[in-house]
Amino acid sequence: MISLSVKWPLGTTPFLLSSLSILLTVSTPSWCQSRDTTSPRSSNGSPFPWDKIRLPEHISPVHYDLMIHANLTTLTFEGTTQIEITAGQPTSTIILHSHHLRVSQATLKRNVGERLTAEPLRVLEYPPHEQIALLAPEPLAVGLPYTVVIDYSGALSEHLNGFYKSTYRTKEGEVRVLASTHFEPTAARMAFPCFDEPAFKANFSIKIRREPRHLAISNMPLVKSVTVSEGLIEDHFDVTVKMSTYLVAFIISDFKSVSKMTKSGIKVSVYAVPDKIHQADYALDAAVTLLDFYEDYFSIPYPLPKQDLAAIPDFEVGAMENWGLITYRESLLLFDAEKSSASNKLGITLTVSHELAHQWFGNLVTMEWWNDLWLNEGFAKFMEFVSVTVTHPELKVEDYFFGKCFNVMEVDALNSSHPVSTAVENSAQIREMFDEVSYEKGACILNMLRDYLSADVFKSGIVQYLQKYSYKNTKNEDLWNSMICPADGTQRMDGFCSRSSHSSSSSHWRQEGLDVKTMMNTWTLQKGFPLITITVRGRNVHMKQEHYRKGPDDGSETGYLWHVPLTFITSKSDSVQRFLLKTKTDVLILPEEVEWIKFNVGMNGYYIVHYEDDGWDSLSGLLRGAHTTISSNDRASLINNAFQLVSNGKLSIEKALDLTLYLKHETEIMPVFQGLNELIPMYKLMEKRDMKEVENQFKAFLTRLLRDLIDNQTWTDEGSVSQRMLRSRLLLLACVCKYPPCVRRAEAYFRQWKEAGGNFSLPTDVTLAVFAVGVQNPDGWDFLYSKYQSSLSNTEKNEIEFALSISQNKEKLQWLLDESFKGDKIKLQEFPRILSAVGRNPVGYPLAWQFLRENWDTLIQKFEPGSSSLTSMVMGTTSQFSTRARLEEVKGFFSSLKENSSQLRCIQQTIETIEENIRWMDKNFEKIRVWLQSEKLVLL
Repeated sequence: MISLSVKWPLGTTPFLLSSLSILLTVSTPSWCQSRDTTSPRSSNGSPFPWDKIRLPEHISPVHYDLMIHANLTTLTFEGTTQIEITAGQPTSTIILHSHHLRVSQATLKRNVGERLTAEPLRVLEYPPHEQIALLAPEPLAVGLPYTVVIDYSGALSEHLNGFYKSTYRTKEGEVRVLASTHFEPTAARMAFPCFDEPAFKANFSIKIRREPRHLAISNMPLVKSVTVSEGLIEDHFDVTVKMSTYLVAFIISDFKSVSKMTKSGIKVSVYAVPDKIHQADYALDAAVTLLDFYEDYFSIPYPLPKQDLAAIPDFEVGAMENWGLITYRESLLLFDAEKSSASNKLGITLTVSHELAHQWFGNLVTMEWWNDLWLNEGFAKFMEFVSVTVTHPELKVEDYFFGKCFNVMEVDALNSSHPVSTAVENSAQIREMFDEVSYEKGACILNMLRDYLSADVFKSGIVQYLQKYSYKNTKNEDLWNSMICPADGTQRMDGFCSRSSHSSSSSHWRQEGLDVKTMMNTWTLQKGFPLITITVRGRNVHMKQEHYRKGPDDGSETGYLWHVPLTFITSKSDSVQRFLLKTKTDVLILPEEVEWIKFNVGMNGYYIVHYEDDGWDSLSGLLRGAHTTISSNDRASLINNAFQLVSNGKLSIEKALDLTLYLKHETEIMPVFQGLNELIPMYKLMEKRDMKEVENQFKAFLTRLLRDLIDNQTWTDEGSVSQRMLRSRLLLLACVCKYPPCVRRAEAYFRQWKEAGGNFSLPTDVTLAVFAVGVQNPDGWDFLYSKYQSSLSNTEKNEIEFALSISQNKEKLQWLLDESFKGDKIKLQEFPRILSAVGRNPVGYPLAWQFLRENWDTLIQKFEPGSSSLTSMVMGTTSQFSTRARLEEVKGFFSSLKENSSQLRCIQQTIETIEENIRWMDKNFEKIRVWLQSEKLVLL
């Protein structure tokens, strides 16, 4: 699954105005225990026979036969679920999941000789655990097949999960209704009673009843359609492979489709609303190419005869990997050749790649429980990088992958972070697992392992893992146990890979056993990451590791140690040297003395580095004098590490700012973006503390620093994807910082576009900048909103949304919040991003914070506790606060909530972030003010 607030692609989301990273992690709140303290009572007052959140393991589903009949007029549905089960021990109680469903009847069937018996089952409901109990008159016999038949009904959900209603408006203005599903992680139980845990895999036979004017699609191809009565057709779909409930999907709509075949004969189709089907071609071609790649890379054929990709008009997250029927938010699947930007193309490609990777990682092999969600999501995120590098080299995906590692480190440095593999139990905790740590950190540590083992060894390990556990469930350790030794004389002994003593210091490991499981457990079973301190004494390089944490060193130690695969280059050798640091300190000896040494080559390692004594001065001098001596990734990592070290007091803010001055001569996207990611948050904090004079000086410094690069940008769509994305971000920055040449050009373009009724074709890469300037005029705001209502381009709509959100007109901003929350004129799915954007607006942030507080109870109904949407709204409205008064407001509000809201992880994170902002500003603001007056800036 792509979770938007975590992984919104590098497109229309205004990353330059979203200053501090959205911080997401998992909570284990005190209100979630595995057992209730009192015996549970079912909804009719009877004792409920099961008191745990997890289902008992002694009943196993084998096959589901589902019949669903949705009425798109009354917005209700009814269904019959027949589940073939077996019992592992005698029991007269069958516990399964059901949520917001009305069960009208339940029956237990079994064959006794030639005779089929059917016995009624008593039904008890326990809503707190979303469970029902079916009570049989006598115990089930062990090992014999039984069939549970449940008749039920429900209402289509209004909340974008379960089996829910979606709508769209045609070009002619007609509103049409469709019904779609989104079950991950725990919402299959909202569509049919089931054993809704990932380890309960089964086969599914699905039948959908519909009107003749509609089309039904599901995981498998259509086998036949039967006329049930006049005006009612029942579609029968083929039996699925063995899979988890959260991967079941079905859609009833009037979508159109386009299709192509892969090399191995799999039919790939893209479905969308009729007015947008012409925007499906890019994703279709990408999907065919990527599916071919994955079949080859994993050496395992894709097991289904078809793969559908459907663009759903209302979709809370980014995309969902349902086996054979992947669902997407429209903006992450549909590419408008006239209006979509370079970053849209990159975002769509990465999202399609991510979801197709899940067809193996997640669908074929599934984590046993949600504590190891990263085995699904970390791998899919990592495979975006591996696959798109090969299939779409022109996108240069390597320019963006490592930025994800920097972003998640912001989260992972907080005390409220969590290990990649973390115990979770209830639905809110599970939803909180869909965060940057599961996705980005998971991907970054896999990349580090691949770099360490070599690409071939890593690949052979994951292929073995997929082959061994196909159609099964796995735990963390199963992956590490599948990692095999290289076929180059390395032998496997007692679980270790070991090399002979002639290994050189540049080998992947030096004369020591490699225990992948022990090594990787240090990265997955403890939170955070190491800070490596390097001290050079002649030829001796002293290395020390410690747990990196923001804030001043208070002397406390977590005792964490990592097995850190260090890499380095020096002024005397650009050949990558390797050293596995497993202890707190160690020393390596260089062949000769060097002028500088740079660790974490290419940012392949998930750690940051501090260079003691004159180490940072040497590297700053290298950047000023000959920055291309090291790679753009290495330059970006130096910028990132310097500012991380400011946060924990190892480096002064002046030294970090001095280092950025070399950016005047930088042209590569990665270091420029990283520089902006470090510098922009500084003025965003100032915006919310009424520090206008220094804020304006800082913005002027930024535009002077990058002026040559900004001035060299053409207002066109020319160049590579990286060049186009760099242009889009730089021009937006320049216009937002009121750089006169940019503002004048944008005003002229906006005037031209407005006078042409919005039909003048703007270069897609500059549209954000043009809209950001044009929206500041009330007439411009109104015109943009009118275009928003009529646009069929998701890219254009997202860009207009962003522009409307950065208006300096409070009345307009308040109206925007009100309307997007209603979900009529602006879809509800857009509200979290709009609220967060207004929350980062220097004029709008008090409105956003007030809106969040006043509407909290409704918010947690529309966007569930633990969801990435709710997390992004909490962080988006509060994480740029940096005053004690605001901190007390935030603490006071969240502590006043009912316990099941106040314990959410995102609330712990935002409080910790605000405390860090206060400390950081108290320590560094005056130093920044003085530094901005320094003579060195006169040269800019």
